Amino acid sequence: MAVLAVIAFAIGLVLAERLYRVFEVQLSGLILRVITTSGVFVAGERETVYFGLSGDTPLGLRMTPECSSAFMLLPLLLVTAVMLYFRPGNAKRLFFSLAISAAVVILVNQMRVLAIVGLVNWLGVDEGYYWGHTLLGSMVSVLGGAVALVLFVWLGTRKPRAAREAA
Repeated sequence: MAVLAVIAFAIGLVLAERLYRVFEVQLSGLILRVITTSGVFVAGERETVYFGLSGDTPLGLRMTPECSSAFMLLPLLLVTAVMLYFRPGNAKRLFFSLAISAAVVILVNQMRVLAIVGLVNWLGVDEGYYWGHTLLGSMVSVLGGAVALVLFVWLGTRKPRAAREAA
């Protein structure tokens, strides 16, 4: 039953991917409002967060499907389903591992957005966007995804504390 629930969640995430991107852009707007005073506006219906509104070079970042963390979550969900199938008695640990790793993936994607914003503010729109999105943003996503996957496997496969202490 848990395997089917995880697979259903993965399918739901794919089907509701646009709504998920709206969530991500709303989260980006919330974070940016806390850390910047240059003006932030979120256009959820366009999956876009605008920043730098009080400056000379305002910019909008649109959360496209390939920039969303939704598709970075899918491997975690599928690995969880496979591991649940082979180790159903480990369900509690696997769901905990999935929750922690999913949070890491979501936070990493937010760090990517913040990196773009920071570099645009520092280097200007053209260079800042190029370096922030293409280079640094991609590195942050790849490394963050790798860390999330390693964390998932480590948390999901290690022995319970009592078994580790008894050994």
